[in-house]
Amino acid sequence: MKKQDLRELATSELVERLAAEKQSLKMAQLNHKVTPVEDNSQLRKSRRQIARMETILNQKNSK
Repeated sequence: MKKQDLRELATSELVERLAAEKQSLKMAQLNHKVTPVEDNSQLRKSRRQIARMETILNQKNSK
């Protein structure tokens, strides 16, 4: 999702998506340790998406 789309989400929905993305990243990392994935960039993209979500969530909570 793009930043603008994330900013339009409600806080509760953003928290749910953040939790799901973190779980997805953990599973992808575990799978990568067992059998290396050809496309390593997916792990990086997922980490960056989590960081974006956390930043927007912190911005919403500070207002």
